[in-house]
Amino acid sequence: MSKILRLILGDQLNINHSWFKEVKPEVTYVLMEMKQETDYVVHHIQKVVAFFLAMRNFSEALSDLGHQVIYLTLDNNSNQQDLSKNIKYLLSENEFDKFQYQLPDEYRLDKQLLEICKELEVEASCFDTEHFLTSRDFLKDFFKGKKTYLMETFYREMRKQYDVLMDGKEPMTGKWNYDHSNRNKFKDPLLLQPAKSFGKDVSEIIELLENNKVETIGKIDKSQIEWPTSRTESLSLITYFCQKLLSNFGEYQDAMYTGDKFLFHSRLSFALNTKMISPLEVVQEVEKFWLKHQDSISISQVEGFVRQIIGWREYMRGVYWAKMPTYKSLNFFGHDRDLPGYFWNGKTKMNCLKHAIGQSLDSAYAHHIQRLMVTGNFMLLAGIHPDQVDEWYLGIYIDAIEWVEITNTRGMSQYADGGIVGTKPYVSSANYIDKMSDYCGSCFYKKNLKVGDKSCPFNSLYWHFYARNEDKLAKNPRIGMAYRTLAKMKDKEAILKQAESYLDNLENL
Repeated sequence: MSKILRLILGDQLNINHSWFKEVKPEVTYVLMEMKQETDYVVHHIQKVVAFFLAMRNFSEALSDLGHQVIYLTLDNNSNQQDLSKNIKYLLSENEFDKFQYQLPDEYRLDKQLLEICKELEVEASCFDTEHFLTSRDFLKDFFKGKKTYLMETFYREMRKQYDVLMDGKEPMTGKWNYDHSNRNKFKDPLLLQPAKSFGKDVSEIIELLENNKVETIGKIDKSQIEWPTSRTESLSLITYFCQKLLSNFGEYQDAMYTGDKFLFHSRLSFALNTKMISPLEVVQEVEKFWLKHQDSISISQVEGFVRQIIGWREYMRGVYWAKMPTYKSLNFFGHDRDLPGYFWNGKTKMNCLKHAIGQSLDSAYAHHIQRLMVTGNFMLLAGIHPDQVDEWYLGIYIDAIEWVEITNTRGMSQYADGGIVGTKPYVSSANYIDKMSDYCGSCFYKKNLKVGDKSCPFNSLYWHFYARNEDKLAKNPRIGMAYRTLAKMKDKEAILKQAESYLDNLENL
């Protein structure tokens, strides 16, 4: 009888995968905690701890079902801290004659595993992860011949294919998208709900990281973690979202509020990206709940959530596999400035950045508008090199895996791809941030000033960005108004000079 070694990566914790339907004595599964994965960027400590804990929980769940499992902890004497070395060691030590793995979602791991398989003397094969709604190549084929990949077109196709919020061939209520209903400022603290956390002692893993000199950023509470690290916990978070948060999600999904870091967001992204739960079961559970509560929950709350899960998330993965590896080196504007130090400690006079960065360091979390229109907006206006932008986002957020991180940052946030993902750069002055948050009122800088020592840096940097990139952006039909306004500005030179002084002094803003 053949002896088969099957690899499970840290983001492949799908207990419903067909691999696990039947216990096979000839099959052994392996999960590995490795310095290779903890060290390729500096990660948030909550991210590393959550991954290790989720992997351990998954290993235990497999063992409870009767499967044979090898689990290499970070301090295991046999652990060589490298995927290739570990696989070769396990194959030889245990006399396996077959090696199998599931398709990785990161290009670097896909490439590494292909190279490993070429070097092995045993039969090797790969399988789908059975998680996503689309194949790797679906988006590329769907938009064949198109320069820009329009997400809305893809999103509607997903709705039709999987019969989500559909009435036959048409969307329920006759409208596909309620984005315009998802842009409200939050002003009512009485609506807030306590965040669901998961109490568990993680001091052992923290000590493991310290003993093995794993460099991390951010903070962690040793007695509890805010993230689900098992399928049971992940399912409970879906239920909590439906019962406590869904009724206000869509209306305030773009809002930023200093009084609550999570507002009505589901915080399911870590559970999804580790595959403890699937996108289809999430949207189906949410749709089922909404259908029973239509009298109290509007469809705009639900559609905004569905769009994020089976629209944006699947779309970003499709872009990743259509454009890698060249996507990782795109730098449309030629930006080359260094990321200011306050992105690693939150010590800045800009209140919006101070809050968004501080929250990220405290909780390994910021929602999509904080990432896009505060931190990402500033990085783009300041001309930070996209490599440094990617590294920061990939390290600091609990849900950041390259396939979803890089398309959102280098694409949507930084427009470094020149318009593959976004139809225009997403930049703004203080006006947008003030409209969507309560950040500006208590800031050192004044939101209405464009020049002067206390003028909001976003205001002058906004116009400087357009001025310095006119040759690249002036013909974009979505931003013609900005250039018409810039041409008529009487204080244009003073504003641009103010921006130059800020750019020369980025570290001290």
